[in-house]
Amino acid sequence: MVKKTKGSGKYGARYGAPLKQKRQSVEDKQKKKYNCPLCLKQKVKRISSGIWHCKKCNVKFAGRAYSLRE
Repeated sequence: MVKKTKGSGKYGARYGAPLKQKRQSVEDKQKKKYNCPLCLKQKVKRISSGIWHCKKCNVKFAGRAYSLRE
């Protein structure tokens, strides 16, 4: 049976579980889709650190580095 791992599974037995869990939570936040503050649709994705783009209304705006809201 193959064990399923998330993005932090690439580190194997290195760096310890708490650090890998923290990194995985940050990756989950930045890959999640968020609601647009203008059109209110769930179409906002992260382009780069602090830059977000809504695919519905085609607007770019600044926000937090890894998530729009905590």
